[in-house]
Amino acid sequence: MAHDVQHYNLDQKFDFTGALKKTVFTVLGIGAVLLVIGIIMSMFGGHHEGAAEAEGHAFHWYERLYANLWINNVYFTGIAIVGVFFFAIQYAAQAGWSTAILRVMLSMGSWLPIAAVLLIATFFVANHSLFHWTHSYLFDTTSPEYDSIIDGKGAFFYWPMEKGTFPVFYIVRMFLFFGFWVFFFKKFQQFTYNEDQIGGTATWYKLRSWSAYFLVFFAVSSSIAAWDWVMSIDTHWFSTLFGWYVFSSWFVSGLAVITLLTIFLKGLGYLEMVNENHVHDLGKFVFGFTIFWTYLWFSQFLLIYYANIPEESVYFVERLTSDIYGPYIFVNLAINFVLPFLLLMTRDSKRHGVFLKLVCTLIVVGHWVDFFLMVQPGTLGHNGGVGLMEVGMFLVYGASFIFVVLTALAKGNLIPKNHPMLEESYHHHI
Repeated sequence: MAHDVQHYNLDQKFDFTGALKKTVFTVLGIGAVLLVIGIIMSMFGGHHEGAAEAEGHAFHWYERLYANLWINNVYFTGIAIVGVFFFAIQYAAQAGWSTAILRVMLSMGSWLPIAAVLLIATFFVANHSLFHWTHSYLFDTTSPEYDSIIDGKGAFFYWPMEKGTFPVFYIVRMFLFFGFWVFFFKKFQQFTYNEDQIGGTATWYKLRSWSAYFLVFFAVSSSIAAWDWVMSIDTHWFSTLFGWYVFSSWFVSGLAVITLLTIFLKGLGYLEMVNENHVHDLGKFVFGFTIFWTYLWFSQFLLIYYANIPEESVYFVERLTSDIYGPYIFVNLAINFVLPFLLLMTRDSKRHGVFLKLVCTLIVVGHWVDFFLMVQPGTLGHNGGVGLMEVGMFLVYGASFIFVVLTALAKGNLIPKNHPMLEESYHHHI
C-alpha cells in the first residue's frame, strides 16, 4: 500500500464515551416521559369516543399504542436493512469511493436482531388491533361480516391452514425475511473483520459474491415485507408499485442516517480520510433518491387519481378528506421533497455539513410522517394524530437505534484497513 494512506491511523476505533451515552439516554428518557404522559392522556382523555362508536367499536387507548409500535418497528427495521443494502451495493458495484465509510453503513444492521424481536412480538400481541384481515369472521360465509374480497386474499396469509385460523404463511415469511437479513448481516460483519486480520483480496471477492446473493434476496423480500407489514393494513386496497414506494421511503431515510453518522463521526475527529468529496457524494444520493421517492409518490397518486376506480381512490380520499391526516399529506410532501430539493440543489450545499445535517434530520422525521400516514388511517381511523405518544415513541426508538449502532461501531476498527480500494477512497475527488 502506498505511503499516502499510511500517515492515517488505520486502526482507529470509535470511543463511545460516557458523555455521549448520557446524551443518548437523556433523549431516551425524555421520549419515555412523553410516551407515558401520552398514554395517560389517551387513557383518560376519552379520545374521540363518538367517532369510534360511530365506526362500530369502542376505541381503546392501547390501539393507538400498538399503531405507534408498528410504525416505528417498520420504519427503523427499514433504516437498519438499508444500511446493509447500501453496504452490499458498494461491493456488487465494485465501488471504491465509499471504502472509508463502509463500516458506518454496516453498523446500522446491528439493529436488525432487535427489530426482529420487536416486530414479531408486536404482531403477536397486537394483530387484531392492527390488521383487519386477522378476524376469522371475515372468512365465514355464514357470518353477516363475511368479506368476499378479503376471503379472496386469504390464502396469502393463511396457506396451508384454513382461512381465518392461524396465519402460518404470513408468519413464516416474517421469520424468513428477518432470519436471512440477520444471517447476511452477520456474514458481512464476519468477512469484513476477517479482512482486517488477513488482508489480500480474497475476502473482497467473497464479499462481492455474497453481496450479489443478498441483493437478489433483498429485492424480493423488501417488496413482500411492504405488502405484508404495511399494505395489508388496508386489506381491500392495493397498489402495484407499493413495494417500490416503501423501499424508496426506507432508502432515503437510511441514506440520511448514513450521512448524519458520517458527519457526526467526522466532527468528533474520526474518519480523517473522509473529505468533502465523500460528503458531496452522500449529499447527491440523498438529493437523488428524494426525487425518486417523490416520483413514486406522484406516480402512485396520479394513476389512482385519473383512473378514479373507487376501490383504489378510497385510500387517498380517506386521507385527504380527513381533518387529522389531510394536513400531514402536505407536510409529508413539503418535508420530504420541497425542502430537500431546494436546500440541496446547489453543489456547495451538498458539500457543507450544516446543510446536510439540517436536510437529513428533516428527512428522518419526514419519512416517519410518511409511515405514519401509511399505518394510522387504516388502524385507528379518526382516533389517530400526532401527539405526545407519537413523539415520545419516536424518540425512544430513535435513541435506542443510535445507541445500538454506536455500540456496534465502537467494537471494531472504523476503517477497513486492508480493503483493496482504500487508496482510491483516499484520492477520491469530484
